[in-house]
Amino acid sequence: MSRFVSVWFRHLITDWFSVRQPSLKSKPFVVTAPSHGRMVITAVNAVAASGGLYPGMVLADARALVPGLTAMDHRPNLSATLLHKIAEWCIRFTPCVAVDEPDGLLLDVTGCAHLWHGEEKYLATIVKRLEERGYSTRAGMADTVGVAWAVARFGKHSVIKSGTDTEAMWHLPPEALRLEPEVVERLYKLGLRQVHDFIGMPRPALRRRFGAALLLRLDQAMGRATETIHPVQPAEPWQERLPCLEPIITATGIAIALERLLDVLCQRLVQSEKGLRLARFKGYRVDGKIEQVEIGTHRPSNNKKHLCKLFEDKLTTIEPDLGIELFVLEAPTVEAHTPGQSALWETSRGLESIRLSELIDRIAGRVGADRIHRYLPDEHHWPERSIKPAGSLQQQPAIPWTLERPRPLQLLARPEPILVTAPIPDYPPMLFRYQGHLHKIAKADGPERIEAEWWLRNGEHRDYYYVEDEDGQRYWLFRLGHYQSDQPVQWFLHGFFV
Repeated sequence: MSRFVSVWFRHLITDWFSVRQPSLKSKPFVVTAPSHGRMVITAVNAVAASGGLYPGMVLADARALVPGLTAMDHRPNLSATLLHKIAEWCIRFTPCVAVDEPDGLLLDVTGCAHLWHGEEKYLATIVKRLEERGYSTRAGMADTVGVAWAVARFGKHSVIKSGTDTEAMWHLPPEALRLEPEVVERLYKLGLRQVHDFIGMPRPALRRRFGAALLLRLDQAMGRATETIHPVQPAEPWQERLPCLEPIITATGIAIALERLLDVLCQRLVQSEKGLRLARFKGYRVDGKIEQVEIGTHRPSNNKKHLCKLFEDKLTTIEPDLGIELFVLEAPTVEAHTPGQSALWETSRGLESIRLSELIDRIAGRVGADRIHRYLPDEHHWPERSIKPAGSLQQQPAIPWTLERPRPLQLLARPEPILVTAPIPDYPPMLFRYQGHLHKIAKADGPERIEAEWWLRNGEHRDYYYVEDEDGQRYWLFRLGHYQSDQPVQWFLHGFFV
């Protein structure tokens, strides 16, 4: 059975002003906005409401009733912004929190209350924590969104036992069904002042007199029609949560929380033959801030020890401050993962590949994933264009690597010009100068002629030579075009055989 919580902020806007200016809390205080040439009240605090003031009242009339009334200017979209931020903060109680404008929140709390030792304590904790933040609230819990909403605003009991929603709505006014004011007014004119006065009437008669909206709200409240809520942060399917009885402030406690969450998440991944590529570890602090660290892997992984090591270096960046009351581990990116035993049958280097991937993950966690690159052969003749970045460790080359001739371990992105002395036609140079240093060639091999593809050819061919200087350093040089006695010859350095 699903369970929902509705939270009603009785004075949302004025509470926000009081949090920013505590002196306003004990004074009659309203928020106003211009309307048709007059200042009209849009929100009142509890003190002003006890004096008979209400939204929609003209400010001049309100000042006559309550001398010394303080008025603040209305801020557009403040209510929606506040509700969204509070909803994100309430994710510590359940992963599914939605905004219920203009003054409420809706929480899907199915399966959450046992973590707080029962529904009564769970709901009391939510209300208490919101009041500690300065907001006066009421809350209700029931099997349906409609009943939870009604109980929060009109009910005497906050928690409605499962299966007793009809009885809970029996003596509530029609407004508890979230009806339009016009429909409520017609119900009152006919003497239908409580839900039990019309809930048993024939449905065709209700439809004719009050419209289909009344029947829909009745069905939603009684659970006969489904009602979905739209959370501010869609819940990740691969997510685990760990609430804390007492706020955690030590590094050891944070590490233990991570291990417990990884243990549960990795077991789920193994059972589903999945592995994560991206994981986030979040800590919800008592002061409302969220601490977060993130890791990535080069191939799907459900190895708990490996993932723990990736998080290890980043846990030190988490600042618990006054304490963390909820830990969340989520895997936004999950891919199919072949079990290790099956991988051994597919390739004799299955375990080596996994270990290599895990090593790269750990290095990437220290130096940054953007500094580690893997390349595959590409279908181009020019050496600087004959490779392309690989998307992952698993991506296979579409064409084989060229192995007929040796290639330098370090290839320059662009060939750099060098000065050559005493060139001999169709032979490597005897001397060349690079970056101010003179190199005397002791050994050489070549040439290897490389030309661009015929459909891309826009320059001369290259004659490459493998040369070694007297210091034992080897280089990859090339001459651009044919040797001509009446024109200077251009030579370039393109790579190093380290």
